[in-house]
Amino acid sequence: MGDHEAHGRQADVTPVPEADRDAVEAGRKLFAQECQFIAGAADYDGLPRGGLPEVAFAGRSNVGKSSLINALTGRKTLARTSNTPGRTRQINFFDLGGRLMLVDLPGYGYARAAKTEIRGWTRLIEAYLKGRVGLRRLCLLIDGRHGLKPVDEELMTLLDAAAVPYRAVLTKCDKVRAAELAAREADVKKALAAHPAALPDPLLTSAIKGMGIETLRADLAMLASA
Repeated sequence: MGDHEAHGRQADVTPVPEADRDAVEAGRKLFAQECQFIAGAADYDGLPRGGLPEVAFAGRSNVGKSSLINALTGRKTLARTSNTPGRTRQINFFDLGGRLMLVDLPGYGYARAAKTEIRGWTRLIEAYLKGRVGLRRLCLLIDGRHGLKPVDEELMTLLDAAAVPYRAVLTKCDKVRAAELAAREADVKKALAAHPAALPDPLLTSAIKGMGIETLRADLAMLASA
C-alpha cells in the first residue's frame, strides 16, 4: 500500500501479507527497547567508538528529524524538538537496545548561527558520512510540503560519492492533500533514480498521525544486529 493512500484516515490499517507482518513485528519489538543517549559530538574527535550498526537521520533545518526519532521510539523527549531551525548543533548518538545506534545529524540549509559555526557543522557531517565504518543507512528527511530542494540534492551527491545507502523519508505528510502528496512522491522517486546510492522507494510519514512509522521501523530493523 502506498502511504499516500492512507492520507486523511487512520494509518497502517490495511491488512498486509504474513512476511510483512513479521517485519512490522520485528520493527515494533526493536523500537520498544530501551533507547539511551550515548554521546553528543561537536567535532570528529568527539565521535564515540563504533560497534553497533548505525542509522543516521539528516535533513534541512526544521524538517522534523527530532519528531520522527521520537515517534519511532515511542518517546516524546528522546530527541529534543524545537521550532528554532538549527537547534541541533552536534551529532547525537542513541543506543537502541544494544542492537542499533540512531544518529541525529545537525540540520542543514538554514540555522540561526554564525557562518563559521555552520561551516564547522558541515565539515563534521561530511567527515562522519565519509569515514564512519558502521554507518549502514541514512534516512534523508524531506519536508512533504515542499519536496526536494537544491541543498538536498547536494547531500544526495555527497552520499553517492561516499557510497552511503540512503532512503528518502517524506515528513509532515499529514499536512499535504492526497493528490499533491502522490505527485510529490512521484517527483522524489524520479529524482532518486538518478542517484546510485539511493534506495528507490521513498517512505511517507507523519510523526503526529503515526503515518508510515511502522513501515520505517520494519525497514530499519533489518539493519540491526541480532
